[in-house]
Amino acid sequence: MGIERLRDAVRDFTQLADAGRHEADTLAAGRDILGRLIAQDDWLPDFVAAADPQYYRQYLLHCDPRERFSIVSFVWGPGQMTPVHDHTVWGLVGVLRGEEKARRFVRGAGGALVAGDWEVMRPGDIDAVSPTHGDIHQVSNALPDQPSISIHVYGANIGAVSRNVFDPATGAAKPFISGYSNDVVPNIWLGS
Repeated sequence: MGIERLRDAVRDFTQLADAGRHEADTLAAGRDILGRLIAQDDWLPDFVAAADPQYYRQYLLHCDPRERFSIVSFVWGPGQMTPVHDHTVWGLVGVLRGEEKARRFVRGAGGALVAGDWEVMRPGDIDAVSPTHGDIHQVSNALPDQPSISIHVYGANIGAVSRNVFDPATGAAKPFISGYSNDVVPNIWLGS
């Protein structure tokens, strides 16, 4: 089917954004949409699936013109890991290829962050993040010898959102804006 899968997801997330549902309903419905997108691995263009030998990549696939949601591919080379970070908006993470490990953090006594257990996510698995139920986490490629790719959907233009990275020992936050690794997005209208 190809790129039409991404176009269908864009349409469905646009309709979901238009409906103006509460976050819990958005996450539940969005999980179904993302699940359909990552159920097949025949649609992600190579230029937004390329691993870098040094840094993980965040490629923009689509951003709603009103910035109500964005769809992003994260590409992890072997051994690559994020710092401990937050999102400040709801998000869904679905594994398309490979395996990823993620662990959540909560604030402990004195503001330090307490790490949860690492959880392995495999193709088809979906996780949610949100300031309302757990927004601080760390993610890494679980495979030592090949890239992993996950598709993320966020409730904003995530590349332009001011977020934070954290020192787990102290809980100290440092603001950042991630941006994107690509200058062009996939043409979702091919074959239409």
